[in-house]
Amino acid sequence: MISTGSEGLGLSQLAPLLAEVGKAFERQLASDLPPVNTLCRHVERYRGKMLRPTMVFLCGQAFGPVGERHVIVAATCEMIHMATLVHDDVLDEAEVRRKGHTVNHLRGNEVAVMLGDYLISNAFHLCSRAGDPALNLRLGEVTNTLCEGELVQLSHREDLSLDERTYFEIVRRKTAVLIGACCELGAQLSGAPADAVAALRRFGEGIGVAFQIQDDLLDLEGRQDVVGKSLGRDLEKGKLTLPVIIHLAQASGEVRERTIEAIRARDGAALLAELTSSGSLAAARSRAVELVAAARTELRHVPAGVSRDALDAAAMAIVHRDF
Repeated sequence: MISTGSEGLGLSQLAPLLAEVGKAFERQLASDLPPVNTLCRHVERYRGKMLRPTMVFLCGQAFGPVGERHVIVAATCEMIHMATLVHDDVLDEAEVRRKGHTVNHLRGNEVAVMLGDYLISNAFHLCSRAGDPALNLRLGEVTNTLCEGELVQLSHREDLSLDERTYFEIVRRKTAVLIGACCELGAQLSGAPADAVAALRRFGEGIGVAFQIQDDLLDLEGRQDVVGKSLGRDLEKGKLTLPVIIHLAQASGEVRERTIEAIRARDGAALLAELTSSGSLAAARSRAVELVAAARTELRHVPAGVSRDALDAAAMAIVHRDF
């Protein structure tokens, strides 16, 4: 049994628990077929920031000991997340992920789709080891919601009339609900009271939406060698993100015409210039900052200590990251 005491965890003290997530990952994905093992070893490189397992552990430690079920839930959530990354790379025709080639670039879309399915299947097989059907039910609900978000986003490609309300609903479903579930389940497994569990779910969803907005901004203005993945894919695939939505809602005349021309021509430099000039990039960044500020207020439901401080610091870091 893995257990931590009541002194709490800082972000720098999570390494042993995150290492356990890695071990659980490797054990679950181990196959007697060498080609499958080769693919799984490649996709294990996608474990980067490990935000979702970190949220499971910090939210759990805030209320009590962290044990094996936390590790299983953390590994399950990360496996679900990685499956979505593999599938996203297919949808976006991305070639780079974590500063290396994507599976679809190396082996084609057919292999990548099946690998993503394999990760999803293994995630729920792993979750079953926790011995609590309610965990599978909750994470199944979350995974359904992730897929719904992606389907709605796909249905709005090339939609220049996409509004903020629809955008935020897409982002909440395709990104934020999984982070919210990590916070919720981490606390719940440690016996947190219901109001705290609900507050941490809201905290996770709030920072999850902010995280996606920052991703949108990096896709427009980041450097691939720093971000570590293919950029400009939102524009290339006709996906309107928050800066573009804000800009189009206020643009008129020649400015609007130039912007639409840049979108249709897939001219990233021209689009970035228009968004910068109008202040739309700054406005989107401000929305992310506001979301983080609102999410941080939910931490009043968490006992004071190192874990709450680490959650607060992690939330603030989301809008300042460049990768």
